[in-house]
Amino acid sequence: MWALRRASLPPPLRKGGFNLRVSCVNLTPTTCVQNEAVFADSPRIINRNGGFSSINRCYHSGNASFKFTLGRREFSSEAGASNPKDEEDDDLEEGFSELETPVGEESEKLLSSDTELSDESDELDIEEPHNELELPLSHDEDVISTEKKLSRRKAESELFKAIMEAPGLSIHKVLDKWVEEGNEMSREEISLAMVNLRKRKMYGRALQLSEWVELKKHLEFVEKDYASQLDLIAKLHGLYKAEVYIQSIPESFRGEIMYRTLLANCVIQNNLKKGEEIFNKMKDLEFPLTAFACNQLLILYKRNDKKKIADVLLLMEHENVKPSPLTFKILIDAKGQSNDIAGMEQIVDKMKAADIEPDIQTNAVLVRHYITAGLVDKAKTILKEMEGENLKENRWVCRILLTLYANLGMADEVERVWKVCETRPWIEECMSAIEAWGKLKKIDEAEAVFEMMSKRWKLSSKNCSVLLKVYANHNMLAKGKDLVKRMADIGCRIGPLTWDALVKLYVQAGEVEKADSILQKAIQQSQMKPIFSSYIIILEQYAKRGDIHNSEKIFYRMKQAGYAGRMRQYHVLIEAYINAKVPAYGIRDRLKADNIFPNRTLAHMLTQVDGFRKSPVSDLLD
Repeated sequence: MWALRRASLPPPLRKGGFNLRVSCVNLTPTTCVQNEAVFADSPRIINRNGGFSSINRCYHSGNASFKFTLGRREFSSEAGASNPKDEEDDDLEEGFSELETPVGEESEKLLSSDTELSDESDELDIEEPHNELELPLSHDEDVISTEKKLSRRKAESELFKAIMEAPGLSIHKVLDKWVEEGNEMSREEISLAMVNLRKRKMYGRALQLSEWVELKKHLEFVEKDYASQLDLIAKLHGLYKAEVYIQSIPESFRGEIMYRTLLANCVIQNNLKKGEEIFNKMKDLEFPLTAFACNQLLILYKRNDKKKIADVLLLMEHENVKPSPLTFKILIDAKGQSNDIAGMEQIVDKMKAADIEPDIQTNAVLVRHYITAGLVDKAKTILKEMEGENLKENRWVCRILLTLYANLGMADEVERVWKVCETRPWIEECMSAIEAWGKLKKIDEAEAVFEMMSKRWKLSSKNCSVLLKVYANHNMLAKGKDLVKRMADIGCRIGPLTWDALVKLYVQAGEVEKADSILQKAIQQSQMKPIFSSYIIILEQYAKRGDIHNSEKIFYRMKQAGYAGRMRQYHVLIEAYINAKVPAYGIRDRLKADNIFPNRTLAHMLTQVDGFRKSPVSDLLD
C-alpha cells in the first residue's frame, strides 16, 4: 500500500538499509532514469517484508504535496562524521530536544529520564503548549481542554494528593479507601490526577491508577484510554511488553492510535530497528500513511542515520503526504547538525513557501546552529525577531531568550531580558536565568536568582538541580555538597536530575570512582533509571584512562538500564580499548547485534582495535 513493488528486485534491495548515492535528487521527478546502475542506488522505502523496496524514479506522482531539492548526500552524517556526538541524541542534545515531545505535557527529556516515582517535574510550556510528536491525546489530556490545562496545570486534585500520600509503591489500597469514603471517581478527577502524575514522571503510580480504574470499571475504556495505558507500559516495562499489551485489548480498539503511541515510544527509546518494524506493521494493517508516522522515522534517522532522511521524503512525496511543521523542524535541525547552513536556510524558505511560519522553537534551533557555525549576526537578527516590538507583551519568550543570549556570551542582553521578568518572575524564567548566569560564569547572580526563587516557591529537585549543575560546571564541589544537604533538609526527593548533577560535580573534581559509587548507590536505593549523561560522563573518564574493566562495567549497566544500541557509547567504549592499546575482540559482532552500522569515524576506530589486523611490517615478517 505504501511502497512501490518491483517483481525482480535483486536481493540486496529487498532488505537492509538505504544507500543514497546520487548527485541530485528532485522529489518531483519527471525524467525516467534508464541507467540500471543509477537505479540500483536509488532510494528505497519500507516494504511489506520488513525490508526496503526500491523506487523506480520513472514514477510520476501527479499531485505532489511538496518539493525539496536535495544536494549530493544531503542528510548524510558525513559532514559531522569527525564528531561522535553528532551521531547520538541524548539528554544533552539541546538543539532539538524541545521539538520531540511524545505526549503534550512531557518533555523529550523522557528519553533520558523516563523513571518511576520521580518528582522531577517537566518543563511547563504554560504559554504555548504543544504536542510536537503529535501523539494522540490520552484520556487524561483529552478530557481537560487546552484552556483548562493552562489554568489548572498546577492544580493538584484530591485524588492525586491521596495517591502521593500512599506509603510504599502500591496505591491500590489507597484507591479502594478513597472510594469507600464516598469520594467521587469521575473521569475529570481521574484525568487531573493522571496529568499531575505524568507531569512528575511518576509513571509507576500513573500505570497503577490506570489499571485499577480499568479493573474496577470506574470508567468505560475507549481507544485513547488504552493508548494512554500502552504509553505508560512502554515507558516502564519496555516496547516488548507494550506490544504484548496491544494483543490483550479488544480487537476493535487496536487501531492507529495504539500503534502511533508505540511508534512514538520507539522514538523516545531511540530504537531504530523497532521503529522501522512498527512502521511496517502499520503499513501491513493498512493504516493510512500520515505525516506523524513519517516524522517518527525522520527523527530516528536524524539521530542515527541522516542519509536515510531523503528516502522518507521520497515516500511522503510519492504517497502525497503533506509535511507538517514538525517535518520542517526535523529537516532544519538535521541540516544544522550536518553543518549545512545553506541547506538549513533552504528548508526554512520551503517552510515559508508552504505558508508555515517558523515558531519560537524552530527559531531557537536556527539560532543555536547559527551560533555553532559562528554566524553571530544572523543569530542576533532572529533573536530580535523573536523578541518582537514589545518584550513585556511577548513575555513568554523570555526564558528562551535568556538561554540563547547566554550562549552568545551577551551578559548585557541577559541582564536586560531578566529585568523584564525580575519584578514578577515565573519559576521557569528563574531557572533559565540561573542557567544563563551560570554559562556566563556569574555565580553570584545565579545564586541571587535561586534565593529569590526559594522565597517565592517550594523548591523541587528540578529547581535545585539547575543551580547544582552550575556548581558542577565550575568545579565548586563544596557548594554543591551544601546544596544537596539543603535539598534533603527541605524534603526534596533526590532523583535522576540531581544524580546527574552530582555525578558531574564529582567527575569535574577528578573523583570518578566517587561519582560511579554515588550513581550505583542511588540506583539501588530508588530503583529509578539514571539519565544517559550520568553514565556517559563516567564512561568517558574511564575510557580516557584506558580502563577497560570499568568501561565495560559502565557499558553493561547502560544496557541494563535500557540504553542499548547507541553509537555514542560504542565510540567511547572503543576509545577505552584504543587508549589501553589492546584489541577489542568481538566488537564488530556486538555492533551487529545492536543493529549499529559504523560511520566513517567508527570504522576507522574499529581498525585500530582489530586483533587480526595485519600491518605492512607484520606482512614482511610473515
